[in-house]
Formats: sequence, C-alpha cells, structure tokens
Amino acid sequence: MSVDAKLQSLGLTLPDAPAPAANYVPYVVSGDMVYVSGQISADEDGLITGTLGDDLDVAAGQAAARRCALSLLAQIKAACGGDLTRLKRVVKLGAFVNSTADFTQQPQVVNGASDLLVEVLGDAGRHARSAVSSPSLPLGVAVEIDGVFQIEL
Repeated sequence: MSVDAKLQSLGLTLPDAPAPAANYVPYVVSGDMVYVSGQISADEDGLITGTLGDDLDVAAGQAAARRCALSLLAQIKAACGGDLTRLKRVVKLGAFVNSTADFTQQPQVVNGASDLLVEVLGDAGRHARSAVSSPSLPLGVAVEIDGVFQIEL
C-alpha cells in the first residue's frame, strides 16, 4: 500500500508543507538523504501550544508530536516532487518537548510521532531518535521535531 493510501486509510491528511518562519530552508537534499528542519506542533486550528507537566498531559503532547510527524512527511513529499513512493526510510528524529523541569516523560510524548511513522511506513518508519526537554520553544509550541530521511534518487 502506498504512503498516500495508508494515510487515507488511517483518516489522515498531510498538511501543506509549512513555509520557514525565519532565514532557513525547510529541507536540504544531499544525495539520497533529506534533512528536514524542525516542524512545530500545529493543526487545522493553528499552533498547538503549552507546556508538558503544566497545562498539557502526555496524551496532548503525543497528539502534538503526531502533528509534527505529519508536517515532516509533508516536507518529504515536497522534497520528492510530490512523490512519497521515493521515501525509503526514516533515519533519525530530533525532538524537543516544551516541558517543566520535573517532567520526565519526553520519550513517551515523542512516541506520538514515532508511532505514527511506523504505522504509516511500517519498518521503514523505524528510526533512531532523541527526545529532550526544553524550557520553551518557538511561539510557545508544545513540540518541535526535525528529521533525517533516506529517499530513492
């Protein structure tokens, strides 16, 4: 099943690839690798803001991380000229969770993104990753995730 068909079967729609908010590019293609800039948590209603351990719980953080994963896939689709069949695998995610000093469940929050990528891509979605705490993130968002992906040339 294609990535687009799998997304549709799950009732998911990729957002438009978000435009950069500052002086950087959304992705860089180098050989068969694509490096995607950090994607912040946002949905159809706007930014998903808040702090884990304060006004957001793990489930809300996971939902925010899922939205970041959808934006990462949108950027990969743009990098591949609209053809997600060129995506070979997710290599690595770097995740930042806006959380209080005593919140320690960053990995569980980022599972929202990891689980979505595996659900959509199967084994090609399994990846290395980091999940770290941040005392604040741009625009007050709950989660930001960047990624490295391998594509077919």
